Amino acid sequence: MADPDKTEKATPKRRSKARGDGVVAKSAEINQTAVLVATLAALAIEAPRLFRQMEAIMHDGLARTANPDAVVHGGIGSLSMWAIEVTAKAAAPVLLVGAFAAVAANVFQVGFKFSGKAIRPSLSKINIGSGLKQLFSPKKGIELAKALAKLLIIGGVAGLSLWSKLPRMGLLVGMPPGALIAETAHLLLSIAIRVSACLVVLSAIDYVFQKRSFEKRLRMTKEEVKQEGKEGNLPPEVRAKIRQKQVEQARRRMIAEVPDADVIVVNPTHYAVALKYDGSKAAPEVVAKGVDHVALKIREVADEAGVPIVHQPPLARALYAGVEIGAQIPEEFFGAVAELLAFVFRTARRVRRPALAAAAGV
Repeated sequence: MADPDKTEKATPKRRSKARGDGVVAKSAEINQTAVLVATLAALAIEAPRLFRQMEAIMHDGLARTANPDAVVHGGIGSLSMWAIEVTAKAAAPVLLVGAFAAVAANVFQVGFKFSGKAIRPSLSKINIGSGLKQLFSPKKGIELAKALAKLLIIGGVAGLSLWSKLPRMGLLVGMPPGALIAETAHLLLSIAIRVSACLVVLSAIDYVFQKRSFEKRLRMTKEEVKQEGKEGNLPPEVRAKIRQKQVEQARRRMIAEVPDADVIVVNPTHYAVALKYDGSKAAPEVVAKGVDHVALKIREVADEAGVPIVHQPPLARALYAGVEIGAQIPEEFFGAVAELLAFVFRTARRVRRPALAAAAGV
């Protein structure tokens, strides 16, 4: 549901940031329709050549299997590989046209822009709870309604096209095989053209819908526009000072999380990563990380708070490079981090027992 306070159009800065994050106005319908139409056009143009090549492949295949010695010595595997290779070569032009159409449709909608952030793995994407919540969200309901409407419209167009061809299809009985294949292909192509035209119209409508939805998501409040305008009018040195202050505040907030961490993974002098796992989330979370003097500060605070510090250089470097602050660790680190946390928890229990015994006067 749209925020009623967000009444202003997105600024160029907001649009640039969204584009950098991979958030763009894009219709999947246009991609699918472009691939379908391009593939059908390529098939219509290449049909005679494909028919001749398929005929030649069948002829050669029968000739190869007619010689028992060739089958025995070459093996069925060799014959199968030959069939796959020649079929792939025959179909390659059509497949390449479809692939080019897919790329062209994406470029048409969003231009030449690649964002790795949009495809970065995230454990939240496989969270069952959030997945069920999204499954029954209003957005999914709209997508389901669109899919059903698309199915009904395309099915209706295809059904009416086929119905109008029924009298002509009755005349196919008794035709020679060559004429039958040509006539059938012509009938199917005419139906496919009507369905494709319907898909083009539906794709255009969906693109307009996605564009409007995207614009609504990017809307800003008056205060956000005003704040961005103030920042844009400031001198470069003032903006740099503000950014420095923001970085320092973020660093202080990060350091404040270190005493609550379960373990600090370090590369003796350069890297330090603080991990926390309280069982409420699917995986341990990185609450702080840093290099050089920031890493030294993390170790100092951890020492004062009694947080275990473990020297594992490869893991420290990998966690620093691959996991952002506040994010859960990816699956490839589960094994190493699980062993590390198990060791830390066992050590903590061994240290705690003598301390409790001493406190009790045992």
